[in-house]
Order: sequence, then structure tokens, then C-alpha cells
Amino acid sequence: MTRAPHPALAAQLLALADDELILGHRDSEWCGHAPILEEDIAFANLAQDELGHAALWYELAEPLLGRTTDALIFWRGATDYRCAQLVTLPKGDWAHAMLRQFLFDAAEAVRLPRLAASAYAPLAERAAKVRTEELYHLRHTQAWVRRLGLGTAESHRRMQIALNTLWPYALQLFVPLPDEAALTAEGIVPDAAEVRAAWEALAGEALRGAGLAAPAGTAPAGLDRQTPGPHLPALLDEMQSVARLEGPEVGW
Repeated sequence: MTRAPHPALAAQLLALADDELILGHRDSEWCGHAPILEEDIAFANLAQDELGHAALWYELAEPLLGRTTDALIFWRGATDYRCAQLVTLPKGDWAHAMLRQFLFDAAEAVRLPRLAASAYAPLAERAAKVRTEELYHLRHTQAWVRRLGLGTAESHRRMQIALNTLWPYALQLFVPLPDEAALTAEGIVPDAAEVRAAWEALAGEALRGAGLAAPAGTAPAGLDRQTPGPHLPALLDEMQSVARLEGPEVGW
């Protein structure tokens, strides 16, 4: 029998879904602008995957929140989103986009196997499904990190700048949400500190292999999932504009 979900699970699912949705939106901004045609297609497909993963998490959150996926996507304001500021940052240059995607993919690579072992079966089943596609994402972005890190002096310079900028934001992915300790105690979600340690080991090894050095430090104060950051409102204005013209009764 599937156990009843813990009340705090809704916030966890929103965080998972919002991260995927907003990152997918940012990735989609590269459609038609990637450095080579093959990568234009590949990155667009990757963005589509992220949006599909977001839908899986939103669907699981629907009965806990009493709201449809469309409502959660198109009819919440920035302060109601629970995404990390990492995914809200503007798309930047190609080094920034690929490095951000790699850091996120590495986090997924260590979090999803642990979620696939969750005591809450619906969560475990979706995590196992998402994990399959995310493994491809990690292989793809890790290859680009190595290619750019070990490429020209200019590509290396841009990658190191991107890493210095993005690393503190990436640490926010492991800041526990309110009541997360209770979920961890019940075996529903993994321990955030354990996930972060595994991520630092995985990402650090790949970055060193690309000749890049991750900066030391922790997530800056204010980088929490209750603070949307300065870039999310404008992103949502664009993403939600058509839906808000049509009204909430129209399905998307």
C-alpha cells in the first residue's frame, strides 16, 4: 500500500518542478542561437526534456495543492515559485549556459537515485523515470565542459568566469526547505548535506578534468527558495503573457 504523503512534500515537489520548468525556459532561449546546428537541435531537445520532467512533478503535486498543473505554471507570481535562483539567471553566453546546465545535471545525477529509493512510491517511480533522461543530459553537458575548458585560452577563460559566477548559486540547490528534516527522517527525501557532498565530488572531478577550479564557499545569504531573485518576475511576465490574455479557464 502506498503511504500517505507527508504535508511538507508539496513544497519539495514544487521546488523540483519549478527548477525544471524555469531551466527549460532559459534553455529554450538558445533555440536558433547555439554555436553549431547539431547543438541547436540537441539543446532544444534538452530543454523539452526539462519541461516534461517539470510536468511529472507538477502532476504529483496537484492533489496535494488542489491546483492543476496549468494553474501552478501560469497563475502563480514570482514569490510563490520555489525554484533556485541558479535557473532564473539570464542565459548569458554559451559557457554560462553549458556550465549552468552541467551543475544542475550533476545535482540531478546524485539526487534522483536517492529519490528513486523514496519511501513514497509515487515519488520514487517518477524519480526513476526522470533519472534515465538526466543521465544523457549529464554526459552531454560534461563533454561540453571538457571541450570548452580544455579548448582555447578564450573558451577556458569564459568557462572559469561562468564557474566563479554560478557555483555559489548552484549551492542553493542543497539548501533545505522548511520541514525537510521531517521528510528525510521518514525516508521520503534524502539528506541535503549528503546530496551536496556527493554533488561536490562528482562535479569537482569533472571540473578538474576540464582544467577548471571551483571556488570555495557557501551559498550567499538570501539564496533561499522563498526569495525569487531579480530575474524571475520578468521571465514569468514573458512565459505567462499569452495564458493571462486568454484567462484561467483556457487549458494549456
